[in-house]
Amino acid sequence: MPLVAGVDSSTQSCTVVVRDAVTGALVRHGRAPHPAGSEVDPRAWEAALYEAVAAAGGLDDVAAIAVGGQQHGYVSLDERGEVVRPALLWNDTRSAPQARDLVDELGAEEWARSTGLVPVASFTITKARWVAEHEPENAARTAAVCLPHDWLTWRLRGGGDLTALTTDRSDASGTGWFDPQTVTYLPELVRRGIGHDLVLPRVLAPSESAGTATTIAPGALVAAGAGDNAASALGLSAGVGDVVLSVGTSGVACAVSETAANDPTGTVAGFADATGRYLPLVAMLNAARVLDATGSMLGVDHQALSDLAARTAPGADGLVMVPYLEGERTPNRPDAAGSLHGITLTNLSPAHLARAAVEGVLCGLADGLDALRGQGVEVRRVLLVGGGAKSRALRESAPQVLGCDVLVPPESEAVADGAARQAAWALSGAAEPPAWELGEPERYAADPVPRIRARYAEAREAVLDRC
Repeated sequence: MPLVAGVDSSTQSCTVVVRDAVTGALVRHGRAPHPAGSEVDPRAWEAALYEAVAAAGGLDDVAAIAVGGQQHGYVSLDERGEVVRPALLWNDTRSAPQARDLVDELGAEEWARSTGLVPVASFTITKARWVAEHEPENAARTAAVCLPHDWLTWRLRGGGDLTALTTDRSDASGTGWFDPQTVTYLPELVRRGIGHDLVLPRVLAPSESAGTATTIAPGALVAAGAGDNAASALGLSAGVGDVVLSVGTSGVACAVSETAANDPTGTVAGFADATGRYLPLVAMLNAARVLDATGSMLGVDHQALSDLAARTAPGADGLVMVPYLEGERTPNRPDAAGSLHGITLTNLSPAHLARAAVEGVLCGLADGLDALRGQGVEVRRVLLVGGGAKSRALRESAPQVLGCDVLVPPESEAVADGAARQAAWALSGAAEPPAWELGEPERYAADPVPRIRARYAEAREAVLDRC
C-alpha cells in the first residue's frame, strides 16, 4: 500500500500525518510546537517540521507529501534565497494603515473586481507595503516573496533557485496581488505593494507536482500544497453547499463554490479552493483563544469551562461578550478591544462568563455565515471543526445561535489530512482526489434562540461606534 504524508504548518504548531493513499486510513502522526508571536523566522517552521516528522516515525516510506500552511504571511527572500527578515504572519496587524491606504488608492470595488479581495492587515500586499515604508533597506533587498506553505514546499526540494518556488491557487488568492479567476499575478499591484517587481512562486494546478523531495522524505513526490482553509475543506471532503466553520486560532466561515466571490465591502474574501473551484471566506481574528483566555482568567481548563457554560441557560441571562481580544478582521477593526455588556448582579458569575464567551465566538461565526449567504452561497450542511469545536458547550450551543443543525466530523487533523489527500491525488494522476471515508459526522440540533444574536448585535454595534 503506498503511503502519503500531509503537513499542517499552522500558526501554533506543525502536524504531520501519514495515511494510506488509497483508503485514507491513518498510519501514524506527529506534532511539534511553533514559536509564539506574529513575527517568526521561517527556519523555525522547518525545524518544527523535522521534529514533527521524527515524532511521526520518519517519512522514508512515503511516496508523496504535501504541505498545508497558514495563509497570507509575508516571507521575503533575497536573490540568494536567504531570508531577509522574520516572516510577518496573518495575525500581525501592524499594516492596518497601509491596508487603508491601498484601499483609498484604488477603491474597494476595483480591488474586489481584480483580486476578489479588499485589503486588510492580514493580506500579504499590506505587509509588503509596511516593509517598504518602514524598512526600505529590507524592501530593496527583497527579490522574492512567498507564503509559509510555499517556503516549506521549496525547502522540501532543497531550496536554491528562486524560480523553483511554487504555490497553488488557494494560497496565491490570499496575497492581494493575484486574480484567482484568470490564475495570474498582477505585477502592477506587486509594485504598488513593495515598490518593485518580484520573483513570485509558480502557480501549480491542484493535482500537479512541484518535483521530488531531497531533504525530508527523499525521492517522494511533492504535491502543490494549499492554504490551510483550502486544505481543511479538502480534508473534510467538503463539496458545493458545504460550509465549514472553523474554531481555531482564527474563526473562519468558508464554503466550496463554483463561482468566485466579489464583495466590495471586504467582508467575504474571494479565495480559491484546492480543487479548481472557489472558497469564499469570512475570517475573524478571535476564536479558540477567546475560550483559552476566559478559562485562564477563571482558573479552569477547557473541559471545566465547557461544564461551567452548560450550567446557565442560553443567552447567559443577558450577559454578552464581544470578543475582540486581538482587534478584529471582520468587522475590520484592528484596534478594537473586547467588552462585556449587560452585567447584573444575577449574571456576574463564572458560569455566565463562560457561556457569554462561547456565545460570543459563535455569534461572530453566525455573522460570517450570513455574509456568505449574502454572496449567494448555497448552504446545505454546516460542518464545525477546529480545536474550539472540542468544547461540548460550543457544539451544543451552535444550533441555538446559528439557527441550523451542525455536523461535527470525527476528530481529525483536517488541514494535514487535506494535504495528505492532495499528495495522494498528485500520486494517482487521477482527474479527482481520492474518495476517502473518514467516518460519519455527529449531528447537533436544537431550537434557535434568536435573542442571543439580537443582544450580541446591539453590543457589537456599541463597540464599533467607539472604534
